[in-house]
Amino acid sequence: MSRRDLPAFNIADLQVLLRRREISPREVLETLQTRIEDIDGKIDAYLSRDFETALKEAEKVDVDLPLGGVPIAIKDIISVAGQPCTCASKILANYRAMYDATVIQKLRAAGAIPFGKTNMDEFAMGSSTENSGMKLTRNPWDVSRVPGGSSGGSAAAVAADEAFGALGTETGGSIRQPAAVSGVVGVKPTYGRISRFGVVAFASSLDQVGPVTKTVLDAALIMNAIAGHDPSESTSLNEPVPDYTAALGKDLRGVRLGLAKEYMIDGTDPQVKAAVDAAVKHLQSLGAEIVEVSLPHTEYAISVYYILATAEASANLARFDGVRYGHRAENPKDLLDHYGRTREEGFGAEVKRRIILGTYVLSSGYYDAYYLRAQKVRELIRQDFAKAFEKIDALVSPTSPVPAFKLGERTADPLQMYLADIFTSPANLAGICGISLPCGFAEIDGARLPIGLQLLGKALDEARIFQIAHAYEQSTDWHKARPSLTEIPQAA
Repeated sequence: MSRRDLPAFNIADLQVLLRRREISPREVLETLQTRIEDIDGKIDAYLSRDFETALKEAEKVDVDLPLGGVPIAIKDIISVAGQPCTCASKILANYRAMYDATVIQKLRAAGAIPFGKTNMDEFAMGSSTENSGMKLTRNPWDVSRVPGGSSGGSAAAVAADEAFGALGTETGGSIRQPAAVSGVVGVKPTYGRISRFGVVAFASSLDQVGPVTKTVLDAALIMNAIAGHDPSESTSLNEPVPDYTAALGKDLRGVRLGLAKEYMIDGTDPQVKAAVDAAVKHLQSLGAEIVEVSLPHTEYAISVYYILATAEASANLARFDGVRYGHRAENPKDLLDHYGRTREEGFGAEVKRRIILGTYVLSSGYYDAYYLRAQKVRELIRQDFAKAFEKIDALVSPTSPVPAFKLGERTADPLQMYLADIFTSPANLAGICGISLPCGFAEIDGARLPIGLQLLGKALDEARIFQIAHAYEQSTDWHKARPSLTEIPQAA
């Protein structure tokens, strides 16, 4: 094996080499650093990297730990002690985290090495990573297109072999959607399954951390490390964590998969629909039973999501006032001028839009009409899923209605951008788990663009969706395809 080939390895295969002492953690990091230096100018997946600290950690790491010696990229909304945590926002441009988030503590305890922070939509608000206040990240399959969002940097890094695995966060689909359009695996765990302590809050009743990886097995390995109760986080579930790798390799005989008619809507790209239809037939050939179900309140999910998420964002982002940390306006006339100009200068357009909308729906006279009503409909959506899961083990659908769209194509139309999450946001509202994995390609304007298959499971049933996803993945070759980066022109 040439060391030059190493970045293309998945985590499980890398672990074999590390445990056999055929390669050292330091050599892995040095090879990955070279790969990033060669490639990231074309993708711009990273906002910062700290290989100096990572190499020191590599010298003393125990490679026999569950993730011993494996470098992991981290979305720049998750605190890593001593590293920047900008949330891709100018308001936090010079901020460095003072402590490790719980998920980082757990990764370190499992032997993983966090080494770099990935780009994202500002404060995780977006579906394309174009809302970043720092830079533009490009899709490795076609640099004229978006990598999805808001965890676009994490997805692009993994797809481009600039990371063996990464952490992302999602509030309405920000792990699964970029995973789908970038051709990798992304997992949204059950709400409360993974601690949010040390993760900068966007919408606290929706936010969740999850892995972005090259394979389902790799995602299960990271989930094993980061899942579990955290007494520091009030929404953390005190439930036992199974070994998520244990169900991998089991067949699908007797597994019931639901097809929701509400998820086959007009506006879904015909090539996406054809790929998902073919995936469903393949799952059936593996022994799964296909059952039609209904989720009647799905049509309200986007509206409900953008009321609740913006309401929570307006409250959570009130803390960024320039008083204690972050950007501060110069020479304010008074306190109100200080607050106003600090936030005007520090926040981008999409963040301002959501703060304004969220403040409006929470305001006197509108709270009942919007926020309270949205909470009631959210409960109806949750009940839809609960009723469906009485008959099925998991739901299957497209992850994104379209493949990766062109950079700039939707920035002038926020509603079209929001609709990128139409198949993902209901799961966040219901608090259930989901996974996206590659299931085909679309051919558009000469580009070969990945298509994602989504599997949704009931709360705390991640093991089941891992089982189904792994069975599909291992009986197909979609996950083995890699973008041809040698043909990518240097990004402007």
